[in-house]
Amino acid sequence: MSSDKDLAKIEHALELARTVVGTFTSGRIRAELKTGGDPVTAADIELDRLLRETLVDADDGWLSEETADDLGRLKKRRVWIVDPLDGTREFIEGIDQWCISVALAVDGHVTAAGICNPAADRLFLGSRRTGVTFNGRPVTTSNHSALAGARILASRTEVGRGLWERFADSEFTVVPVGSVAYKLALVAAGLADATFTLVPKNEWDIAAGTFLVTAAGGKVSDTQGACLIFNRRQTRLKGLVAAGPRLFGPLTEMLGIEPQP
Repeated sequence: MSSDKDLAKIEHALELARTVVGTFTSGRIRAELKTGGDPVTAADIELDRLLRETLVDADDGWLSEETADDLGRLKKRRVWIVDPLDGTREFIEGIDQWCISVALAVDGHVTAAGICNPAADRLFLGSRRTGVTFNGRPVTTSNHSALAGARILASRTEVGRGLWERFADSEFTVVPVGSVAYKLALVAAGLADATFTLVPKNEWDIAAGTFLVTAAGGKVSDTQGACLIFNRRQTRLKGLVAAGPRLFGPLTEMLGIEPQP
């Protein structure tokens, strides 16, 4: 299937998901705690079911936060990497910083992706051929080149835990935002200059968003300077840095990250 058809499929799935999640009331939904302490709601589970039924063909693999990992995906060329509701805490609290994140990886590399934030009425779509659109309009990453004056998105949770205190007096502005996928989408659309986290993340958190950043002209690496490969046995990745092309170098230098060849 071509990336154009894959992207159309992603857009259709996200529109269906937008309708379904609208039957739940953000800020007024009960949550349970999964092993590890992360919250999960009925919306997470229902969206996971819907997306899998809509996206997966017979030869496709599936990797989702809300589905037990089937390592049979490692033998598949095409694997859907999905977070049906990234930012569940924000969804529970009624904060419009959550999203639905869908990526298709072929041979370990994402080829098409979409992120939808129904609460903010924002849809980000991208493929290798088309580039990235935000609510139907073509976008690119920020062209900001210096840390001074940069708007850098941080995890609300990490800020709350004090993990960003070392950057309190920095020359850039730190803006706390919920979902990591949503932060990446905002960077891809040029609505922020960069985002980073020194905390490990899972593939489903970042597959769609990191692809959108690079497809929009930006740069991405883990916190060891390595490029990202998806559909691995170990789905946990070593943090993340994403920025527009001119800011990426100064940002990684500040963080002490050396790009790997």
